[in-house]
Amino acid sequence: MCPLFSARCHFRWLAPLLCGWLVLAVVVGADQPAAKTVLVLGDSLAAGNGVDPAEAFPALLQTKIDAAKLPFTVVNAGVSGDTTAGGLRRIDWLLKRRVDVLLLELGGNDGLRGIAPEATRTNLQAIIDKTRAKYPDAKVVVAGMQMPPNMGADYATKFRDIFPAVAKANGAALIPFLLEGVGGQPELNLPDQIHPTAKGHAVVAATVWKTLEPVLKGREESATEK
Repeated sequence: MCPLFSARCHFRWLAPLLCGWLVLAVVVGADQPAAKTVLVLGDSLAAGNGVDPAEAFPALLQTKIDAAKLPFTVVNAGVSGDTTAGGLRRIDWLLKRRVDVLLLELGGNDGLRGIAPEATRTNLQAIIDKTRAKYPDAKVVVAGMQMPPNMGADYATKFRDIFPAVAKANGAALIPFLLEGVGGQPELNLPDQIHPTAKGHAVVAATVWKTLEPVLKGREESATEK
């Protein structure tokens, strides 16, 4: 009989155990599909300006995704102060990671700066074009924004109309107004009355989820059919 820790005896004891671990790893991996990516390309609203990042709406969306047991990971690419032009400059770098769903939350700073609506629409379209050029199957969700009356009625109307027009032109899902139920509500905004509080972000997340959830489920169904 060989000693307990001789090379041959040790291998005979260890080999079945290693095989068992390998089989278990394969089985567990098979039951857990690889996570897909939801890229939130946005400004200070996505970045969660003034609140803890865990309280910002992209983080709350991840919680909802996990609760729904959908295999998606939210990547928060929100940068405070960003415009659609800034998002266009950043998108190539962001696309180095696969994007399955693009949640486009940009434009608010364009409006506050009085940028021509035509320029904003051109930039949003270019971001979508770049995304689909690299990932043709990527789904797009456009978050609509609105300007306050002090920007002028004509400008406010033209600005508001950008987002449904872009969504329609690209077969994208539309969130009519990202800040629905939050904009103009002092108790749901920080003292600047621009950025939501933690409670405001919870409302925003619920608004986004109404549109995003069907997109994610549809993306999963399409992948299953393939």
